Amino acid sequence: MKNIIIRNQAALLSVLLAFFILISNSCNIENSRKDDIGFSDKMTDNKSHQDFKAVLKNHLNAVSNKDLKLLKSTMSPNGEMQLILPGFEIMYSVEKFMNYHENWFKDSTWTFETKILNTEIGDKVGLGVTEIVYREPDRNGEPYFNRMIVSYVLKKIDSNWYIIKDHASSIEKSTDKPE
Repeated sequence: MKNIIIRNQAALLSVLLAFFILISNSCNIENSRKDDIGFSDKMTDNKSHQDFKAVLKNHLNAVSNKDLKLLKSTMSPNGEMQLILPGFEIMYSVEKFMNYHENWFKDSTWTFETKILNTEIGDKVGLGVTEIVYREPDRNGEPYFNRMIVSYVLKKIDSNWYIIKDHASSIEKSTDKPE
């Protein structure tokens, strides 16, 4: 009986030791695994996070304030861009993105309220998810709004973050019919 108790204690100690080694190893593993697009499990440096968020905020402010110069400063210097909007074909290139916004900004009556919901920032690529409420004071005799979720992909080029993808999805519009 005493041998059984000693063996059970030894087995229990072995299991506990294996558990602690497993936990210890998983805590000590360098969280720097990266997938193919540059996302990382480890937090990138704080300055990079601040820079990413500053570019995203500048981009949102540029649209809200209809500021083409500021908007252009958030765009990739190599022309890489995709604008994806409901009801439109994808617009590829910074030039097409800027042309679209130049025409849109000519209407001074609309407003754009923004909120950053979350971000996922890697070493080379990051994602920002925002909620945006677009409003027009008069569309066909009625106030209009479009509440959207807009995802932005930013890419680090020469140590600076730039917007390379903008994908808007409408969540709720004032013109939606009740179900």
